[in-house]
Amino acid sequence: MDLPHDDSECMLGRDVAHALGLAPGDQIRLQTSHASPRLIIAGILEAGADEDDQVIVSLALAQQLAGTPDKISLVAVNVPGSASQMEQARRRLAAALPTAEVRPLRQVTEAQGDIARRLRVLVASMVILILLLTLLCVLATMAALAVERRLDVGLMRALGGSISRVVSLFLAEAALLGALSGLAGYLIGIVLARWVGGRVFQSLISPQWKILPLTVAIMVAVALAGALPLRLLGKVRPGAILRGEA
Repeated sequence: MDLPHDDSECMLGRDVAHALGLAPGDQIRLQTSHASPRLIIAGILEAGADEDDQVIVSLALAQQLAGTPDKISLVAVNVPGSASQMEQARRRLAAALPTAEVRPLRQVTEAQGDIARRLRVLVASMVILILLLTLLCVLATMAALAVERRLDVGLMRALGGSISRVVSLFLAEAALLGALSGLAGYLIGIVLARWVGGRVFQSLISPQWKILPLTVAIMVAVALAGALPLRLLGKVRPGAILRGEA
């Protein structure tokens, strides 16, 4: 959040600006027992938190309005990470500022942890759903493939090819397609994750390349599991195929 550095400017929270009917470029007068400056509204702040109900001014002007020059009563620090990482940050701040009271906002951290848990459950549910849908798609594709290529299979068997070798060719094709789809999905996922991270969370999401082999392996397993309809190839009769009866 960019705070105003000019003592003649301020930023209004969204709710304050809506209640007062003010917009950027308008003027607002703040009055206390120590000062009553007239400020230009530099922008509207929409944070989805307490800042939406506040008027943000520079530190020097806030000290002047409160009549406490060169004094700071509260500093809010946002420390991303787990609960243990926030506790370590609290200890470092307490050691660096022995005269200050350093305490975490438990309600905020617990709410963030609850949101993170819900997001993990949501992501896991979506992954399972996508894998099931992929499995169904592969099943349908393989069933259509077994029916479509029954003439080729009959010809291969008539030339002496065993059904196990014929099925292994189709399984190899399914595994190759699964590996390629896993690689393509991983690369597309990186692009989407970077876009969502920048637009929604304002943070850069780094790719975890160690997940790539697992992603490819899962997609190959799903592709092979969806190849069950290939058992229909065992029912192909080479003689009937050659006579044109199939």
